[in-house]
Amino acid sequence: MPAVTPPSSAARDEAATRLAGLATPAGALGRLGDLAVWVAATQGRVPPEPVERVRAVIFAGDHGVADHGVSAYPKAVTPAMVRTFLTGRAGVSVLAAQHAVTVRVLDLGVDDDLEGVPADVQRHKVRRGSGAIHLEDALTTDETLAAIAAGRSVAADEIAAGAQLLISGDMGIGNTTPAAALVAASLGLTAEAVTGRGTGIGDAALDHKTAVVRQALARAGERVADPVDTLTSLGSADIAASAGFLAGAAEAGVPVLLDGVVAVAAALLADRLAPGAAAWFAAGHRSPEPAQGLALASMGLQPLLDLGLRLGEGSGALAAVPLVRSAALLLADTALLSEIL
Repeated sequence: MPAVTPPSSAARDEAATRLAGLATPAGALGRLGDLAVWVAATQGRVPPEPVERVRAVIFAGDHGVADHGVSAYPKAVTPAMVRTFLTGRAGVSVLAAQHAVTVRVLDLGVDDDLEGVPADVQRHKVRRGSGAIHLEDALTTDETLAAIAAGRSVAADEIAAGAQLLISGDMGIGNTTPAAALVAASLGLTAEAVTGRGTGIGDAALDHKTAVVRQALARAGERVADPVDTLTSLGSADIAASAGFLAGAAEAGVPVLLDGVVAVAAALLADRLAPGAAAWFAAGHRSPEPAQGLALASMGLQPLLDLGLRLGEGSGALAAVPLVRSAALLLADTALLSEIL
């Protein structure tokens, strides 16, 4: 596929010059200064506009491996949480309300009919649950392509609604297992290097989860050379849709603030689907999951926060939104040294 157009290098250079000219000691803004330069480059303007319109989409789906002892919670939690998002009572909902971020939840592969939820929530549903990746493919190729296309369509919808910054959230019991497998497959890593405790499993369950990831990677074999085949064999409908969403955002020139390991695994696949997409991503926070740090490092991204968060839902990215807003305002509104001397 053609490479994604990167953020404006001219705006980046101009922003770096403006940053150096602010009435602050050299380097005093630290990583907030670096973040401000990135925001300006993504907007293609200096000083950058205030980052006011932030929109998050939570991609929900169930995963066949959840029936095989890889999670501390049952799959029934997934549909329950979809309903909780809709009532505004989830953790990410609280953060979104605090920071004036619009949140939308979509069912791509929840293993439930979700009776009574608004029709728009299921408008892009691909299937009920995914295959257990250590035993079978997660999806068919057609399902993977449909999920990717759905994600791109949702990104277009959110951008048309005025989004200046997008966030991809996730909900799905067992989803850190396919996320770990996708990172390992994309980076050529072992199951031991990428597998973490997810919802807080103990040592024995972690050993079992690692074995599941190892078996999944062996089953997928050389198919992981292709990103669509990687998602088909090792992903899920929700993660494939998230990858399409992130690729679509980058292709449209809209920046994204990444969340935890599931969102970052999707980002890694988005960068494979749309080479160069990672330049449009910033890392909201560092997850305790080892796959997340490895994937971020491969994309050259350093997390803004390190709070030990492992909630998912987009919560870590939401927590970092005030930093993005502050960075843009600092570059725009701080006096220049030349103005006060």
